[in-house]
Amino acid sequence: MQRTICITGATSGFGKACAERFAAEGWRLILTGRRVERLQALKEQLRAVPVHAVELDVRDFEAVAAMVRDLPGDFQDIDVLVNNAGLALGLEGAHRSDIRDWQIMIDTNIKGLCYLTRCILPSMVDRNRGHIINMGSIAGSYPYPGGNVYGATKAFVKQFSRNLLTDLNHTRVRVTNIEPGLAESEFSVVRFHGDRDRADAVYKGTEPLTPADIAEIVHWVTSVPPHVNICTVEVMPVCQSCGPLAIHREKQ
Repeated sequence: MQRTICITGATSGFGKACAERFAAEGWRLILTGRRVERLQALKEQLRAVPVHAVELDVRDFEAVAAMVRDLPGDFQDIDVLVNNAGLALGLEGAHRSDIRDWQIMIDTNIKGLCYLTRCILPSMVDRNRGHIINMGSIAGSYPYPGGNVYGATKAFVKQFSRNLLTDLNHTRVRVTNIEPGLAESEFSVVRFHGDRDRADAVYKGTEPLTPADIAEIVHWVTSVPPHVNICTVEVMPVCQSCGPLAIHREKQ
């Protein structure tokens, strides 16, 4: 039986890599994103499998609800939802951050993820099968300077995923939170508002994770036996680790 996966933020990075990985296995794809040209190009690239591409801003609940309600018949039974749409904006201290950046991160990383989950989950519960995969971050566990609201949104994703598991304990619906560390995609370009040089400097001298690495992990958690739930996957490149606690010392 051909299975169906819905991937948000599919036009680049982890989302695009997930689309390519699952297409290679013959899955039916529902791909969403805001960049229509990229969506159509990806749909054409993956034309060997059924693809339903939808321009979607996950921050708009009515649009999310309409997308789910209006899915073509063959795409209505979603087996896996990958809540991948998300972003970081800025790296300033909390006292200097742009409040608009905070609002966009909260609306996308928290509200958008909740909207997709709430609209798709009832069908999974009714069918007593399905898998919610949330794209978290190690920033939800380990703070760093300038990570303020971004890290807080990913801490929400961690706890929301745990609470989903408790709500779904009476079902066979699975929930997984993927928590990547340093990964090279368009993430830093977005964070620095298009400053490519500043973004490239983040990865200088490192061998970071790639979108293909994360897509492989996403595929793996869906492929374990149905009675197995991979609750959390924390993954870093070998060049990264948790840093020591910072201590500020007054000059003597």
